[in-house]
Amino acid sequence: MSREDLAAQQAALLRALLASGPAPEGFDPARLRVEASVLRRKHGRVLAYQRPELAEALGERFGPLFAEFNAGRPKRDTERSGAYADEFVTWLIAGGHLPKPRRGLRDRLRRR
Repeated sequence: MSREDLAAQQAALLRALLASGPAPEGFDPARLRVEASVLRRKHGRVLAYQRPELAEALGERFGPLFAEFNAGRPKRDTERSGAYADEFVTWLIAGGHLPKPRRGLRDRLRRR
């Protein structure tokens, strides 16, 4: 197998796991959906750890809101976690889930 073929297969697997893409040949779609769900929840926990103020502000709503955001806008494999978290904050504010913060709070949320 060539490096290009391997890279294409890895990219297809990442799309299936991170972006709800189709299961690559040779993979069980049901198992990939389970793994994708686990990865999304894990990413939400990491984001909550990186942005504790955000998790605290949302409380019990954090998990469901992150799942909704992630379903519509999965993290790209080349994307920095901080940039993705910033997008989540912007989505939360635009959707009315968080009040538009004072400049200082917004800067603290984005810096983490």
